[in-house]
Amino acid sequence: MKKALYLICLLVLLAASAAWAAEPIKIGKLAALTGPGATWGEHYKNVSILAVEEINAKGGLLGRPVELIVYDTKGRAEDTVNAARRMILQDKVVAIAGTNYSGLQIAIRPISEQYKVPIMATSATNPAVTVDPEKGTPYPYSFRICFTDPYQGKIMAEFLANNLKIKEAVIFHDVGSDYAEGMKQFFVATYTKAGGKVAGLYGYREGDVDFRAQITQAKATGAKAVVLPGLYKEMALIIKQCEEMGWKPVFIGGDGYSPAMYEIAGKAMEGTYWVTHIAFDDPILKPLIEKYTKRFGKPPVEIVSITLGYDAMYAIFDAIKRAGKAEGPAIAAALEKTKGLKLLDFTLNMDPKTHDPLNKPGAILKIENGKEILYTKVTPKN
Repeated sequence: MKKALYLICLLVLLAASAAWAAEPIKIGKLAALTGPGATWGEHYKNVSILAVEEINAKGGLLGRPVELIVYDTKGRAEDTVNAARRMILQDKVVAIAGTNYSGLQIAIRPISEQYKVPIMATSATNPAVTVDPEKGTPYPYSFRICFTDPYQGKIMAEFLANNLKIKEAVIFHDVGSDYAEGMKQFFVATYTKAGGKVAGLYGYREGDVDFRAQITQAKATGAKAVVLPGLYKEMALIIKQCEEMGWKPVFIGGDGYSPAMYEIAGKAMEGTYWVTHIAFDDPILKPLIEKYTKRFGKPPVEIVSITLGYDAMYAIFDAIKRAGKAEGPAIAAALEKTKGLKLLDFTLNMDPKTHDPLNKPGAILKIENGKEILYTKVTPKN
């Protein structure tokens, strides 16, 4: 009896030792931890850490622990390219949870294709992130967990023209941003088709702080709405300066929105509308918010970031499980065939023609009394 018990204990110890010694499966995470997008980057990094800790607590993947490799993109293409190359060539990651910038995601695509490492973008919404604009076919190793700029632009345009009955608008757009330019393009196409008129286009560049000249021109058009396909700092300054100049149009923007805009624009944010990926007050998010708060000692501010970041990691985990091996080509093939995967806020069915989620629900938020209120929910028809 003692001999049998000894053998059982020995087998358990050997199994535990083997599991501990197993080579980890390395997954990369690219996040803007410094620079203009740092508020998003911190949340993306933290929720990725949380997801990896959860999967390791459940035994890891394929009998191996998961190791997260994080690099700071600084929101710049050169740094992102260097980070992705280092992840792949030195750290030997088998998949990457990508960035939330379309331009950065497009910049690293050739690397993923060359070395056959799939990259799952979080909130990079330009169609060219996953689909070759000339051939109309998906890039084999590029995927995304979010919806696209055409969808956001279409929703903003139809909502403004049909729901709010506003048929004349102006657009403030970052001329150096693939994200902003893409959304602007699709907004204009849908808005004019719906009977709307774009009374003016006013460009700026990331980092600009004074928009008074553009606002003066835009105000003179008599437009009732301002469309903001940009990122949160510049959008907040535009909203604030419009109010300071006595102009109070309806503002509507995309998922570049952030609660951090209140620190800049204050009460000027009241009554603004934002297309986003999920309603911040959705009860389905409560468990994740509680886990995040417990793990990092403070509640998350960027709810969309933690939702997309968490979903991206679990989509990669699922693909590795189904692939049966931690190799880039097999993981990419599994990602493309993802069907019926229940994630935190939706069920993922990957469109093999675009490598985008099919029929992912979205939300339009309205700011009322300093809070984000779900105004309506929408579902894209791909």
